[in-house]
Amino acid sequence: MKVSQKLIEKYNTPVPRYTSYPPANFFSPEFTPEEYVKVLEQSNSENPQNISIYIHIPFCPKICYFCGCNTHLTRDKNKMEVYVDALKKEIRMVKKLLSDDRKVSQVHWGGGTPNSLSIELVEDIMNVIHELFEFIPKPEIAMECHPAMLDKDYIDRLVALKFNRFSLGIQDFNKEVLDNVNRDPSILPEEDLVAMIRSHEGTSVNFDFIYGLPFQDEASFAKTIERAISLSPDRLVTFSYAHVPWVKKAQKILDARGLPTATKKLAMFEVGYRLLTENGYDAIGLDHFARPDDELSIAFKNKTLHRNFQGYCTRETTGQVYAFGATGISQLENAYAQNAKDTNTYVDQINAGKFTIEKGYQLNETEKIIRHVINEVMCNYYISWEEAAQMLKTSPEVIKQSIIYDESFLAGFVEEGLLSLSKDELHVSKQGRFFVRNIAASLDPNMRNATLKFSKAL
Repeated sequence: MKVSQKLIEKYNTPVPRYTSYPPANFFSPEFTPEEYVKVLEQSNSENPQNISIYIHIPFCPKICYFCGCNTHLTRDKNKMEVYVDALKKEIRMVKKLLSDDRKVSQVHWGGGTPNSLSIELVEDIMNVIHELFEFIPKPEIAMECHPAMLDKDYIDRLVALKFNRFSLGIQDFNKEVLDNVNRDPSILPEEDLVAMIRSHEGTSVNFDFIYGLPFQDEASFAKTIERAISLSPDRLVTFSYAHVPWVKKAQKILDARGLPTATKKLAMFEVGYRLLTENGYDAIGLDHFARPDDELSIAFKNKTLHRNFQGYCTRETTGQVYAFGATGISQLENAYAQNAKDTNTYVDQINAGKFTIEKGYQLNETEKIIRHVINEVMCNYYISWEEAAQMLKTSPEVIKQSIIYDESFLAGFVEEGLLSLSKDELHVSKQGRFFVRNIAASLDPNMRNATLKFSKAL
């Protein structure tokens, strides 16, 4: 599938990624820890009732220049132990405010580099979670793992803690690319890591890749994806590199090393898309691929795919997200709340028995409607105004009034073959998926006079 240069030039503009609505740069420091306590208590009477737990481990032994996450460069084991003790205290503080009858459907570890922690510290945290919470019958328990710090013993002990999904942050198989972005390659052959994980029944393997880095091109990225296909992961993600040097100063190094143009980036995505779909993977959402029998593929086909800060998920594993650790963002039905980014501030405040909320956002009813519409467009490339009205207990007219629904403006997307409209439905075409962030932004009232900075769409 080839996309015209004209469309690339037209739509390669700064727009939100919409991992939340409103996006995180709308969060306000006026949202206080006291308000967080109120929304935690309120969340017990809101849907979904399931609990999704996010654990943020900010530590990295070295900083990758492409990274846009909240990270802390250290190998200090004592600092990690102090942090883990505070994180366990925060879990206990939150659990006191949650109803005992609610169950955990998802646990996701992100970072930073979660497996930079010793396995003993991981066990400490998971033991607290298993002690305090009940789980649904088949929860998803996942960790983002750096292959440079993963071996058989670590894998075996994670499985003993009931981890069943391993996301391997490979990023690229090309050593020249990895060297130039300051990332270490896998310590073991990737084939061995996959075999070690799959030796345990019920485990799944994800691969994560980034395109748009220095020294990548269409041919080299094709080789990376071909190698990935030969290893047969259950899911695979091709993230578009988000260049935000005004936020992450280390990214300025990549400017000097030469970033590919938007046209070249799109060519990388297209070749990855073609190779993966020709080899049995379904394209899911914005940047994910999964086997046809994977629950994400099934949810996408049923138009029930969902998304949170941790990525795509099904409605069965979706819960309100309760985040623990520095910079963690809780995604509740009525509010977002972000912990302090600085690890020392986080530890000090938690040890003092205080929640460490740095900023947040409380949604009104109109924003919940907008959030639902944008989520459906971003995840399922489709929305039925009648179905949405039934789910939101309102009318199609109220929904269209809440968003920017301007058929004369949307007609441009229709003429370009990116979108189709009918009286009750909106469908994003296969080509339109490349520009789904632009389509979502066109429905977003906040984007009418936006002054905030975002990464470019492509």
